[in-house]
Amino acid sequence: MVSSAQKIPAYSPQTIEPKWQKIWEERRQYEATESDVKAKFYLLEMLPYPSGDLHVGHARNYTLGDVIARFRRMRGLNVLHPMGWDAFGLPAETAAIARGMHPRAWTASNIANMRSQIKKLGTSYDWTREVDTSSPEFYRWTQWLFLLMFRKGLAYKAEAYLNWCPKDKTVLANEQAEGGVCWRCGTKVERRKLNQWFFRITQYADRLLEGLDRLEDWPERVKTMQRNWIGRSEGATLSFEVESGIGHVDVFTTRVDTLFGATFLAIAPEHPLLPRLIAGHEEASAVEAFAASLKDKTELDRTQLMEKQGVFTGAHAKNPLSGERIPIWVTNYVVAEYGTGAVMGVPAHDQRDFDFAREHGIVIRTVVKPADAASVPSASKLPSAFVDDGVLVNSGEFSELTSAAARTAMTAKLVAKGAGTPTVNYKLRDWLISRERYWGAPIPMILCPRDRYVPVPESELPVRLPDDAPITGVSGSPLEHVPSFMNTTCPKCGGPATREPETMDTFMCSSWYFLRYLSPHDAREPWSQKAVRYWAPVDHYIGGIEHAVLHLMYSRFFYKVLADEGLVPGDEPFMRLFNQGMVLGEGHEKMSKSHGNTIGIDEAVRKYGADALRIFEMFAGPPESDFPWSTTGIAGATKMLQRIWRLVLQHEPALRPQLQSGGRADVDGRPSDAAETELRHSVHAKIKQIGDELDDRMHLNTCVAAIMSLINDVDDFAAKHEHADESPAFAEALRTLLLLLAPFAPHIAEELWERTGHEGSIHQQHWPAYDPAALQRASIAVVVQVNGKRRGVVDAPPGLDENAVFEKAKIVETVAAQLQNKRVRKLVYVKDKLLNIVAN
Repeated sequence: MVSSAQKIPAYSPQTIEPKWQKIWEERRQYEATESDVKAKFYLLEMLPYPSGDLHVGHARNYTLGDVIARFRRMRGLNVLHPMGWDAFGLPAETAAIARGMHPRAWTASNIANMRSQIKKLGTSYDWTREVDTSSPEFYRWTQWLFLLMFRKGLAYKAEAYLNWCPKDKTVLANEQAEGGVCWRCGTKVERRKLNQWFFRITQYADRLLEGLDRLEDWPERVKTMQRNWIGRSEGATLSFEVESGIGHVDVFTTRVDTLFGATFLAIAPEHPLLPRLIAGHEEASAVEAFAASLKDKTELDRTQLMEKQGVFTGAHAKNPLSGERIPIWVTNYVVAEYGTGAVMGVPAHDQRDFDFAREHGIVIRTVVKPADAASVPSASKLPSAFVDDGVLVNSGEFSELTSAAARTAMTAKLVAKGAGTPTVNYKLRDWLISRERYWGAPIPMILCPRDRYVPVPESELPVRLPDDAPITGVSGSPLEHVPSFMNTTCPKCGGPATREPETMDTFMCSSWYFLRYLSPHDAREPWSQKAVRYWAPVDHYIGGIEHAVLHLMYSRFFYKVLADEGLVPGDEPFMRLFNQGMVLGEGHEKMSKSHGNTIGIDEAVRKYGADALRIFEMFAGPPESDFPWSTTGIAGATKMLQRIWRLVLQHEPALRPQLQSGGRADVDGRPSDAAETELRHSVHAKIKQIGDELDDRMHLNTCVAAIMSLINDVDDFAAKHEHADESPAFAEALRTLLLLLAPFAPHIAEELWERTGHEGSIHQQHWPAYDPAALQRASIAVVVQVNGKRRGVVDAPPGLDENAVFEKAKIVETVAAQLQNKRVRKLVYVKDKLLNIVAN
C-alpha cells in the first residue's frame, strides 16, 4: 500500500482523456483488416445524419456500441467498427435556404463538428473507413445500384397518387407518411398525382416476410411491425360483370365464403372504370363532386379519420356465383393503391360494411352463422357484424359447409367459371425513391424523345450534382433550372436528350452504406468481394426503433437483390438488432432543441469527463429503456471513478507485474484464508456475470452495478487486511477490476494500467476467464423469513434441500422466537438464496 506520505494525484479526466484519444489515434489502434486467424465481428450503429450538434441522448447510442466493440476485441475477435454520415437529405437543403449557404458547406461543417464530438466520447471507431453519402465517391455507387435495379426490371417510372408534404414541398414514400403526417416535420400530408420513380419491393414481399422467421436475434416488436407493414393476406380475386357490357370490377377478398352476402360493391374515386360507370346516369354530377372533394384527402383521412361516406353511381354489377344484381357505390374508405381499388360490401360480416349499409339503407343478409347457433338471426336485429368463421347459410349449394371448406369449394367454382382466381395480396407497396429536391444523388437516367428512358453508361458515373442550382424551396426540382446539367445526348441514338431532374431519396444511401465501409476507397467497385466475403453480414446492429420499417425494410430488400446477383453472402444484412432507448430531459420529456433541454456532449465532457458520461448512461437503466438525464446521477458516476482511481493508486504495488506472483499463498497458488476465498469468489462471479450480460441481454446497467459491487468487495478486503498488497487474490481482484472497467470507462482504465507498470494497451488484453472452481463455495448464506419478514440467516452447503434448510432455520434464536406457538402452514424456498416460512 502506498504510504500516506506519498500523495495520490487528483483524478483529472480533462487531462487523461485527450491524452489517450491522441495515443490511440497515433497507434492506429482500432483500424481493422481481414484476418486469416481471427474470427470477425462486424458491429455498427445506424448511420447518423449530420445535423450539427450532438447531445447526451445521442451519446448513449455510440457509447453502447463502443462498449460492445471493446469487449469483443478483448474476447479475441477481429472487430470492424466504422462510422460515417447519412449526409444527403431535406434538412440540409432547408438549412441552406434559411442561412443562404450551399448544402455542401453546411453539411461539411456539421460533419467536422460531430466527428469531433464523437471522438471526445473515447469511441473506438476505425476512422479510416469513414464515408460521406453526399460525396461523389460514394453516390457514384448509389447510382450504380440504381442502374442495377433498372437492369433487373426493379426500377420504373409511373404516375400515381402520392403523399405530398406542403411544408417541405416534397413527395414522401408511404413509410414516410405513416399516420398521415410527414415523418420529418409532422405536417399533414396531401395526395397528389405525380410521375415518379419506384422500386418493385413488392416482388420481394414473400422473401422479406419469410426472412423475419430466421432473424432470431431481432426484437419481436420490430419483426411484428415489418410483418404488419408487409401485410400478407391470402384470398381470391373475384370478377363482377358490370351491366351494359361496360366491363368488370375486380375485387380481392379473404372471405370468399361470404360472397352470397355481398349486397353492394364499393370502389375508389380514382378507379379507372368510374367515368364509364357514371356516364349517362343522373348520379354522375354527384359522383364527380364527391370524388373531387376527396382529392386532397390523405389515405389516413379516408380510411380512419373521416366518417364512411359514399355516393351511388347508378350502375350495377352481377354476383359471379348467385347472379344477383347489386349496386356499385363510390366511397371514401376504398383507396386505389390497395388491392384492386374495389371491395365487395358484405354488411352482415364486416363491421365497416355493416355501418355503411345501415347509414345508406343497403340490404344486410346473413350468410355465415356461428357453428353452435340453432337459428339465423334476422338481419334487422343484428347488433353488429358477425366477423368470425362459422357455417354457411343462404348460400345455395354451399350452405351447411364450414367457412374453411366453403372458401375452397367456392374458389374452385369461380376458377372453373373464369370469374375468380386464388390470390395473395400485400399491404406493402412499391418503394417511391425519387424526390423533387436538390440535395440528393441524381438519378442516372436520360430521357430521349426517341428512345424514352435510357440509363447513363456506367463509365460516365457519377452524374454529379451541379453547384449552381437555384435552391429556393418552391415546387419542382431545382435541377430543371440548370441547362448545363439537364441538356445532354442520348447514349443510345446520339440525339439531343435531357437528364432526369429528380434526385434519390436519402434512404437509398442508407440501404447499402454498411457495404461501402468494407472498402470505402475502392474506385473500381462498390465493395471488395474479398472483403464482403470476410466481413458481411453485420453481426450486431444498434439503432432506434423508429427505423423498424423504413431503413431496415429497405436495407433487407437491397441485400436480397444483391444476394440474387451473387454480390453478398447470405440474404440478410443484419444478424442481430438492438434498439436503444432515449435519454430524456430532466422533466422526462424528449430531449430536443425545440424543448430547450439538451445537454451537449461538449458541455458534459468538459464538466464531468467522457468516462463519467459513459458510466452514467450505461448505468441509468436497461439500454432498451428510456431514462431522464440526471445531474445527480452523473455526479455519482464521477465519484465512482474517483474511488477507483484512489483504490488502484493506493495499492499500486499489488498491481506491479513483477510483484503479482508474490504474497501469501499455499503451494498451488490458491488463496490461503477464507477472506481471500470470498474475494476470489466475488471476482470470478463478476467476470461471469458481466461476460454473460455483454454476450446476451446487453443489460449494461447490471454490468456497471456488478463493477460497483466488486469495488466494494476489493475496498472492504483492503480495509480489513493490513498486508492486502501481498495477497495474490487481492492483486487478481484489482487487475480484474481494471479489465472489467475498460470497455465502459476506457480512458481511466488505460491510464491506471499504464501507471501500475503495464506495457501495451489495456484494450488489447484478453478478457479475463472465470474459474468455475472459484464459483463453488463450501457454504452459503440463506436468508430466512417468517411471513415475509427477514428473521435470520443460516449457513448451508450449496444445493441443500428445503427441509434440511428448515431444520437449520428452526434453531436460529430469532426465527424460533417468531415460530413459537404457531403452526407452519407453508415453506417457500428459493434454492441457495431464501427460505420463507408461512406460519400462524
